[in-house]
Amino acid sequence: MVFDARSVSGSRSRRDATRPAAGRRPRTTASSADADLAPSEPGVPLAGTAATFDDPEPEADEGPVTLRLDGKVALITGAGSPDGIGYATARRLRDLGARVAIVSTTRRIHERAAELDVTGFVADLTDESEVGALADAITDALGDVEVLVNNAGLASRASPEVLRPVAQLTYDEWRSEIDRNLSTAFLCSRAFVGGMAERGWGRIVNLAATAGPVNALPTEAAYAAAKAGVVGLTRALAMELVADGVNVNCVAPGTIYTAASTVTEIKQGLGTPIGRPGTPDEVAAAIAFLCSPAASYITGQMLVVDGGNSVREAQFR
Repeated sequence: MVFDARSVSGSRSRRDATRPAAGRRPRTTASSADADLAPSEPGVPLAGTAATFDDPEPEADEGPVTLRLDGKVALITGAGSPDGIGYATARRLRDLGARVAIVSTTRRIHERAAELDVTGFVADLTDESEVGALADAITDALGDVEVLVNNAGLASRASPEVLRPVAQLTYDEWRSEIDRNLSTAFLCSRAFVGGMAERGWGRIVNLAATAGPVNALPTEAAYAAAKAGVVGLTRALAMELVADGVNVNCVAPGTIYTAASTVTEIKQGLGTPIGRPGTPDEVAAAIAFLCSPAASYITGQMLVVDGGNSVREAQFR
């Protein structure tokens, strides 16, 4: 399928892109009388009440815990490269039974979609109106999105990565990094969380990085700030949706080998405790687990995938 959000973003979207999607399910609240009977110790039920905990219902025709995503609509952003994390994630979710949509900023996404036998979309995810048009198009083509992987953020020829000390960084360069790595996750999440909450199930996995939340490198202040912001967004959104059956987590890759890896990055990977860079499929495996029903009790967390590099105190030779 060919869809380009730029061709329709000028028209009015069925969704109001300036406002969050509506529709949180109402929460039940204790009466004022119950509030007066609060237990003196954590975990002790109120007087005169019985503590009951309902187990999640198992998936049909599956055991109580499953990795399958049969029939669920999954959107993976930033999947235009054939050897990137987004592409590897789309392949894994497809193999788990999901109906997959992928999106990038260029029409090469349709080549990736044909290779994977999934549906491709073109959109600039830093543009609020294009995200709204994309959300409508995916819903029309596949149905309501139940799994969202916010992977968009890598630099491109049209929008190269900015490597400059803060004292030399322009405001436009700063905003470009923040928009590409953080605003995209915000806009896409906002477009779909209302529907997930209404239906009572959803998974959002954001791509952070070790740079920012775990460590930092000179000349990467904007990138590090954006990725640290992704973790903050993840945790806040997880708490907003925790009562609605929507789990929100993030994955923080370290040095991952792709065709775009520089010699310096490859050397950094060889210096990890495991002794090599990671692969996109290894990151995709972590993402796929967090997208699955098996991750039902995990929310608001950051999973680091870096070969143990972030926990090593010093490099021994």
